[in-house]
Amino acid sequence: MYHRQLKTFLLAADCGSFNRAAELSYVTPTAVIKQINLLESSLGTRLFERSHRGLILTSAGRSFYDDAAYMMRYWEDSVLRARSAACADGRLIRIGTSPLTPAQVFSALWAEIEQVHPAFRLRFVPFENTPENAREILLHLGRNIDIVPALFDDTLCTVRHCRGYELVRAPICCGVPVRHPLARKDALDVSDLYGECLMLMHRGWSAHVDALRDDLTAHHPEIRIEDFHFYSLDAFNRCAHEGKLLMTVGSWRDVHPLVKVLPVAWRHTFPCGLMYAMNPTGVVSDFLKAVRRLVRERKFLFQP
Repeated sequence: MYHRQLKTFLLAADCGSFNRAAELSYVTPTAVIKQINLLESSLGTRLFERSHRGLILTSAGRSFYDDAAYMMRYWEDSVLRARSAACADGRLIRIGTSPLTPAQVFSALWAEIEQVHPAFRLRFVPFENTPENAREILLHLGRNIDIVPALFDDTLCTVRHCRGYELVRAPICCGVPVRHPLARKDALDVSDLYGECLMLMHRGWSAHVDALRDDLTAHHPEIRIEDFHFYSLDAFNRCAHEGKLLMTVGSWRDVHPLVKVLPVAWRHTFPCGLMYAMNPTGVVSDFLKAVRRLVRERKFLFQP
């Protein structure tokens, strides 16, 4: 199967040697070379330059390496989740979580669900927040992950072909590098951002971000706006190391140790809740009904 060839390719690339890859795999070098030859044949391109000094990835090999690593992680995670699901009863709800989609925001809700509806079994599934993962998970909710606690709005749901149930409006905050003078403050006024570069997601990603952008452009032109295209640790790294400010929410306060998340004296907010499939299974539908009922009956202290 392809996953075996990918595993062999990654190991050979990391080792820089077919012989060493064979030792670690407990197979012969001939078997390793056969797997690589089959993979290169199926791809129609050479992945390695062979020499007496060892193996060197070709330009195609370097390009393929990251994708192969992603596919292997996805395969291994899928196998684990499938095996876990096979052992679980039919009321299992798989909740995806990452540093930028923290499930602990709704910790009181999860605890209450398990207490009031013990038939539901909640399993928290960690995932890496990459563009590929975000696209795959949200487009295929219900396959390996049923629900993702996240920021969302109608625009994002339309693009990702999923639905969302809003639990709270999260005040839009500002991420500040810890060495920036503004990091000495506990809260910011809009005028504190004058002369600074504020990183915002590109227009069209969210109506709420677009509303913030329009407000700043019209009433606070002293703030320079810079577009970016995906929320990940890379965006936080740019904020930390380039001296720029970053649009954030409170639940991201622990995402990056070099970025301090501060509230801003404006009224802009972002919906935060649960994202799920366009056509959820009966179990997921029952779970969402239970969540809605609990939210109506009790006041949860959500702190996004």
